[in-house]
Amino acid sequence: MSTAFLHTSARARETNWVNTIAFAVFHLGAVAALFLFTWQALAVALFLFWMCTGLGISMGYHRLHTHRSYRVPLALEYFFAVCGALTLEGGPIFWVSTHRLHHQKSDLPGDPHSPRDGGWWSHMGWLLVGKSKHGDVAMASKYAPDLTRDRFYVWLDKYHWLPMIVLGVLLYALGGLPFVMWGIFLRVVVGLHATWLVNSATHMWGTRRFQTRDDSRNNWLVALITSGEGWHNNHHAHPTSARHGLAWYEFDLSWIQIRILGFLGVAKSIRAASIDSAIEPR
Repeated sequence: MSTAFLHTSARARETNWVNTIAFAVFHLGAVAALFLFTWQALAVALFLFWMCTGLGISMGYHRLHTHRSYRVPLALEYFFAVCGALTLEGGPIFWVSTHRLHHQKSDLPGDPHSPRDGGWWSHMGWLLVGKSKHGDVAMASKYAPDLTRDRFYVWLDKYHWLPMIVLGVLLYALGGLPFVMWGIFLRVVVGLHATWLVNSATHMWGTRRFQTRDDSRNNWLVALITSGEGWHNNHHAHPTSARHGLAWYEFDLSWIQIRILGFLGVAKSIRAASIDSAIEPR
């Protein structure tokens, strides 16, 4: 880890035991799930991965709640937020605040997860140290004032773990322990690492179409497993665009789904950059 660039203090690098223990338990659970394989459990995990990481993080927390690149009815917006909470990536206010801070200081001192501080740091190390930013009123007020004015988002941010418990009980009732181990533990771990690869891999490996001020890159493999989030250089060049895959060959599942919602009249005010667009001013 580069001490020349690292912006965290010695105190901030103290182990965050809550996150560390939680991630350790879920990783152990993911390994245990492999010994409880059923085809039904696999199907449940795949469906929940699409719903939670795809709809919840990519279409919800990221493109809708953070960047407001399109609009949907409030009930659907809330549903996406609940799906996002089911990923173990925190509540909507925490996630949005952190990501907006990342865009403001991308790969500069103050970026919460830049690979310039080390690949491990950007992937998950930044979550294993320091005090949790959940409940950080100053950060939330500065970076997510729109969400802090909504009582539902304030509640969900505080109790972001509750939907996971409800889902676990439902899965156990439907399919016993295999459904819980695959639909919760294994699915969450795969989803976490898929999302973390956007923070780490797409700032280290891939191609650069736009000369942005950061190190963002387009990585087809990350895009494939994250519903299009791996077209990260495109995204940093056009952060308010709902479309990340700008070329015909850049598969972007979230963009396809947003277009379907638009065709049905559910999604409105959809913003979409093109491959020839100039970089958005910051």
